[in-house]
Amino acid sequence: MSVSNQPGGDAAQLDLPHDPAAEEAARKAASKEAADTVLKAFGGVRGMIDMTLPGLVFIVTYNLTHQVSTSAWAALGLSGLFVVARLARRETIQHAFSGVFGVALGAWIAMKSGKAEDFYLPGLLWNVGYCIALATSALVRWPMIGVMLGPITGEMFTWRKENPGRLAAYTRATWAWVVIMGLKPLILFPLYFTHNVNLLGWLKIALGIPPLLLAMYVTWQILLKAPPPIKAQLDEDEDEEEPAK
Repeated sequence: MSVSNQPGGDAAQLDLPHDPAAEEAARKAASKEAADTVLKAFGGVRGMIDMTLPGLVFIVTYNLTHQVSTSAWAALGLSGLFVVARLARRETIQHAFSGVFGVALGAWIAMKSGKAEDFYLPGLLWNVGYCIALATSALVRWPMIGVMLGPITGEMFTWRKENPGRLAAYTRATWAWVVIMGLKPLILFPLYFTHNVNLLGWLKIALGIPPLLLAMYVTWQILLKAPPPIKAQLDEDEDEEEPAK
């Protein structure tokens, strides 16, 4: 074991043996943690199912019955079942409940107007608003991806002041979401105005999960190259570290 001086470092540092196996294990652990964090933040596989199936039920029912109200109630009923199933399993209902709200709003608008394409209008408007919110958050240096992932990683908002590399990574990931998710309304809104319900419905389903998976993959890749998170120091932890008087 040798001793060497490093520029800008301590007077002496020990050159530890190179361990490829340990480095590979650390890399895999970091990769899994980043993937799990991203997947959990956006509802996981169940969240994607909750988001996709009601729209599928609507368009299938509409093709079978040609009734807007019947199709809307079928989609809303399925969304309600998702919430009940999550409650029965004592799982979080955040993503299922947001799905119910979107489906209910779309169903109400479609039944009021009598136009089947209006079922998809709230989702299209939400996509536009979501992209605007993402872009705004990146511009004001509060990237939404960091806001969403910080509590999950335990870093909270330390990335804003204490971890500039992490802030840059979250900003890049947020802009990636703007670009990828912005493609959906650019493609679907023109179809909405053609009143082609079948093409709009099926294409909206096709553009549901793939862009989301792509955005999640890009986020994962960015986080793999980012500095590790700096865990936030909670007040109770600080109290425990204080010496007893």
